[in-house]
Amino acid sequence: MRIEFLKMQGLGNDFLVFDAPAAADSHLDSSRLRALADRHTGIGFDQALMLENPRDPGSRVFYRIFNSDGTEVEQCGNGARCIAALLYARAPELGRDLVMESVGGVVRARVRDDGLVSVDMGVPNFDPRALPMEAGGGAALEAPMHSLRVDGADIEIGAVSMGNPHAVLQVPDVNAAPVERIGPSIEHHPRFPKRTNVGFMQIVDRGHLRLRVYERGAGETLACGTGACAAVAVGKRRGLLDEEVQVDLPGGTAMVSWAAAGEHVWLTGPATTVFTGSIDI
Repeated sequence: MRIEFLKMQGLGNDFLVFDAPAAADSHLDSSRLRALADRHTGIGFDQALMLENPRDPGSRVFYRIFNSDGTEVEQCGNGARCIAALLYARAPELGRDLVMESVGGVVRARVRDDGLVSVDMGVPNFDPRALPMEAGGGAALEAPMHSLRVDGADIEIGAVSMGNPHAVLQVPDVNAAPVERIGPSIEHHPRFPKRTNVGFMQIVDRGHLRLRVYERGAGETLACGTGACAAVAVGKRRGLLDEEVQVDLPGGTAMVSWAAAGEHVWLTGPATTVFTGSIDI
């Protein structure tokens, strides 16, 4: 079966984007997705975004997200921004404000006049059961920080769900952070039964942080939208950040806005089509 696709990227976080073919599940098993994700023999991507007909008449699309290892996940902030940019380009007459559906829930997006795309990533959920995460040690379910035993040492993490699970560590220098060494250990830690994304956050000042993210099922990526939101949520909850935060990622800069507990987080940044093509699956 041949599909038409777009290669898109947001801050270097890159995606294979395509409309769901008939009998998609019979053609897109995990081994085929891994082959497509290979950057030497396939198309290459961090995540594949499959667009389906909306479930709700008020929505423009229902999308599914597959990591480069073939696993399906709940949410992807930069992916949502790319989908919103694509839908607007396909039908600008329908307006710049879009409602989209995913496994992780409803996402509202806005394509701005300057071309940047903002998405409403929902309300951060600090209940470890939402990730899920085993709180462990008799700790309160919701806490600003949790202690985690990793490679024989105790580290402090913030745990939050942004529709998908995140563990966030504060580090003095993100460039020297042990991302490749302990990122996999935290991703697969037994206290995260469905694994987790891992953010390494350096706070520059109250309106600025630097971030690297080791993504569940993809390894370190150039950017992670939900990871940027998670880092700001953890930092602001601890009283270290303001409402508007510039997040510098290896692939570029995102802006994250979070007014207060119980409010929605907004993620803003660029979304670009790299090329189009077709391939047999």
